[in-house]
Amino acid sequence: MTQYSYLVGLVGTGIGRSLSPQLHESEADRHGVRYLYRLLDTGAKPAGGHDLHELLRACRDCGFSGLNVTHPFKQLVMPHLDELAPTAVRVGAVNTVVFTPDRRAVGHNTDLAGFSEAFARGLPDARLDRVVLLGAGGAGAAVAHALLDRGARHLHVVDPLQERAVALSEALNEHSGQERARAVSPEALEVVLSEADGLVNASPAGSVHHPRLPLAARLLHPRLWLADLNYRPLHTPLLRAGGALGSRVLHGGGMLVHQAAHSFRLVTGLPAHTSHMLADFADLTADPHAHA
Repeated sequence: MTQYSYLVGLVGTGIGRSLSPQLHESEADRHGVRYLYRLLDTGAKPAGGHDLHELLRACRDCGFSGLNVTHPFKQLVMPHLDELAPTAVRVGAVNTVVFTPDRRAVGHNTDLAGFSEAFARGLPDARLDRVVLLGAGGAGAAVAHALLDRGARHLHVVDPLQERAVALSEALNEHSGQERARAVSPEALEVVLSEADGLVNASPAGSVHHPRLPLAARLLHPRLWLADLNYRPLHTPLLRAGGALGSRVLHGGGMLVHQAAHSFRLVTGLPAHTSHMLADFADLTADPHAHA
């Protein structure tokens, strides 16, 4: 059941330049409903478990309809919720919290569907025999499940914290019932990339806060398609380097928009016009390639 007005927030660190407020509020305008989207930036120092619990309680008490959750809280928020949707349980991360009329906080994950739909739109015929994933955090976990759902046969997971890469690989294999994922150390990246079809960067490297390549440029090759979840800047150092080699590339704007559309539906019960939201994103980034 929909209502007339909504108060929604984004919880994370370093989110001052997020495009989520404009995307959500513009979509609400098309439906003729009031929709206020606020940034809840915890600052440079991430909130601890108790602070995160209090933040959720305060938002619920203040009448928030829901929250989006981003780095570094997608996994940390889970113990503080009353219920988890099946996709959130599967991924092991939450990026959307909906407050129900009976004041329950329900966690969802729309990143999985968001990346899958963006990938299908931007790289529809990309080979998925061997794919390398950089980053095993909340976003990386969603992308990993999406890649397996889309038919990736061998997924190599790389993370600076080897135990996190191992844990994600084990969870993926348990869900798929096959040994399709494998944790790979950063030192072995050169070997697996030489045989890979594609590379997905789910790490912060390449964002405005970490403006650098997530790996040595010499490891890239033209046969490798590249996807980067970062969208500020739209053309990250990784995508620029790959584009210069002739690689097919996919920026993070598509995932942002598609996951936002799913989140909007969860919070409001209204159907999101994804094509209009993609156009909004292109206008906000003022880049003609953002429409692609």
